[in-house]
Amino acid sequence: MSKIKLGIVGVGGIAVDRHIPAFLRLNDDVSIEAVCDVNFIRAQEVAESFGIPHAYNDYREMFTVIDAVVICTPNKFHSEITVAALNSGLHVLCEKPMAMTVEECQAMIDASKKAEKVLSIGFHYRFMKESQGAKRIMVAKEIGHPLVVRIQALRRRKVPGWGVFTNKDLQGGGSLIDYGCHLLDLSLWLMGNPNPVEVSGTTYHALSNQPGQVNQWGNFNHETFNVDDHVTGYVRFANGASMLLEVSWSANIESDKESVSISGDQGGIEVFPLKLNYAKHGMLFNSDATWMPETEDPGYLQAKNFVDVILNRAEQIVKPEEALQVSQIMEAIYKSSENQKSVQL
Repeated sequence: MSKIKLGIVGVGGIAVDRHIPAFLRLNDDVSIEAVCDVNFIRAQEVAESFGIPHAYNDYREMFTVIDAVVICTPNKFHSEITVAALNSGLHVLCEKPMAMTVEECQAMIDASKKAEKVLSIGFHYRFMKESQGAKRIMVAKEIGHPLVVRIQALRRRKVPGWGVFTNKDLQGGGSLIDYGCHLLDLSLWLMGNPNPVEVSGTTYHALSNQPGQVNQWGNFNHETFNVDDHVTGYVRFANGASMLLEVSWSANIESDKESVSISGDQGGIEVFPLKLNYAKHGMLFNSDATWMPETEDPGYLQAKNFVDVILNRAEQIVKPEEALQVSQIMEAIYKSSENQKSVQL
């Protein structure tokens, strides 16, 4: 088979720093033919810097010369461009989150099925070595039936002061939809994606509305800040498991904290760093993973899986139906906070 002709829509940081370098390494199977951005001058600059032949400012024109596309636009445009790409017969890797709403996610899945093309979502945390090790432990049922999941995705005063991260119209939300979605997706995947039945949540942005911000990641306008900078959530699942979630861009804590902890009826697991906790022989044990095989950069492994699935070499790691579940829970958290009551799913 000839090389997959790939295009990139959106040439911001995530495209330049992660996706383009990753796919360039896959040059035995992939040829990056074009990039596209509404800022055509920037698209030309990126194309020239990476040796990419073509630049466009209309993705529809680009779709006529490629086989697959990576979508790196603001969240508002994920569904629209993905559906257009699938309808044009292209395979799609779309950055996270899948879309702004569950309805938009479903439209993407429907288009993928109709076109019989690959649709994957950029949840690269699944490809980290700790995540892969944790998945093997969970599949082996070493902790038994998962009971309680605890997620903390907390940053200390690190609101992204660049791009459109604080623009609700373009992004749909803040810390949850940008950062928390990664650990939410990872936790659901480790659990085997059980069905959520009830969600309760609260969102905050009181801190980022204050003047004179101390922020480590650039400047933003506190007067127009209208997305969440801190979120708490609680999820009940049909299999009896529950999840506690806390996410923040700007928590007043000692230091950043990123953790996924799963307690089961036979043991427990911590993902970052990877640990297994259990009771045996009348004693309590904490087992560290003192060595794990080194893996490639998660962005590269994500790109490779996308290509391998297109070429029928591998099973898809991030399935669109699983990504929809992430959006379903996030949407319910936002709705619960707005209405101040739990949401039944």
